[in-house]
Amino acid sequence: MMLGVLILDQYWWLAIPGLILGFIAQIKLSSTYNRFVRVPVESGLSGAEAAREILDRAGLDGVPVHEVPGHLTDHYDPMKKALCLSSENYHGTSLAAVGVAAHEAGHALQHQESYAPLKLRMALVPITSFASQAVFWVFMLGMFMNAMKFVGLAIIAFAVISLFQAVTLPVEFDASRRAKAQLLRLGIVQNHESGAVGKVLNAAALTYVAALIEAVMTLLHFILIARGHDRD
Repeated sequence: MMLGVLILDQYWWLAIPGLILGFIAQIKLSSTYNRFVRVPVESGLSGAEAAREILDRAGLDGVPVHEVPGHLTDHYDPMKKALCLSSENYHGTSLAAVGVAAHEAGHALQHQESYAPLKLRMALVPITSFASQAVFWVFMLGMFMNAMKFVGLAIIAFAVISLFQAVTLPVEFDASRRAKAQLLRLGIVQNHESGAVGKVLNAAALTYVAALIEAVMTLLHFILIARGHDRD
């Protein structure tokens, strides 16, 4: 039996919540970001300048802020201890730009104080990367061989991915909390601007919630397939 057939069994409906929420989350993020990327921050600072201010005030003057290509490719690289901002947020002087930049700076602050969930996520990166690649091969091999032989591997892979996504949530929410606090404390945004920044960061956080739900529902799907096969 092909794995594709297994996916379209009586448990196919388990994939729907994650897919729907993921779709909604991406639309929400895109619309919210596009709305506030047009609203200039009153301080006039760019995303790069805002991030630099937060880092320097925390004693992280050795952490560089780099410009990287792509749309919303912003991230903090804990291995290189570098903050990377997409061009639109690196140069942008909007509420969205400083909000995203501050969020990534928040990860650097987490790293500085050895924030436990961040350390756990960093430790999970290699095995999660391997699990994500394994999922592809499980699907490919399942199309040409007895798919039930690979269901156990799929369960292990999605268990790892689900754990990684679960650990990611507190890391991302905490980074956003730190971002909003630093932006206000340093006067980069004013009180009446903080609501807009919060909307951008909350929309981004929803994408991580959707990723967790999708991973967990897929894991449950394969567990039910395995249990159903054992009863046959």
